[in-house]
Amino acid sequence: MARTLKGERLEKELLRLEAMKEFERQYADYALICGIDEAGRGPLAGPVVAGAAILPKDLTILYLNDSKKLSEKRREELFLEVKEKAISWSVGMASPERIDEINILQATYEAMREAISGLNAVPDILFNDAVTIPGIEIRQIPIIKGDAKSVSIAAASVLAKVTRDHMMVEYDKIFPEYGFAKHKGYGTAAHIAAIKEFGPTPIHRRTFIKNFLPQESQ
Repeated sequence: MARTLKGERLEKELLRLEAMKEFERQYADYALICGIDEAGRGPLAGPVVAGAAILPKDLTILYLNDSKKLSEKRREELFLEVKEKAISWSVGMASPERIDEINILQATYEAMREAISGLNAVPDILFNDAVTIPGIEIRQIPIIKGDAKSVSIAAASVLAKVTRDHMMVEYDKIFPEYGFAKHKGYGTAAHIAAIKEFGPTPIHRRTFIKNFLPQESQ
């Protein structure tokens, strides 16, 4: 990756990453900082997925950023690099059924707790993207827009997003008429039209799509 950036562009990218690392240096007393983020709170179908990432101190991974600001190709590259270089990483998820059962916020917390419990190292502190997770004894720092301010949260956002996207591509093979590989379950016009034409699949969130279904099928 480093070969693709030179001169001023490389310098600018390194400065951006340095600013993200500077945020974490405020917590240098903590040996293991874990970033937490989720993907898939808004879609009409598929799970919500949480990522957890503990990176070595002062590790530089070029282009690491909020996953939503990255191209699919870049996310795939970073996904592999984060998994290779992280001290520990994990993902957790909550199914559409679980989302319908306990609501999306509580399901997101469950996915985050699962991601944390899947780590093979115990974090000293958690940097969360905007939330405080109930039922966790580790110190937590909720950071608004954290995936653009912390390299650890950015790494977690890539893990969550790419893992979920891969799952939606697999679901597309089972339910090809819905276009999951393209929109990843989000409420595009084409997706909503497919729900109205073909009805819901087992991976649709019933509480999210009730306005698109005939009254008798809800």
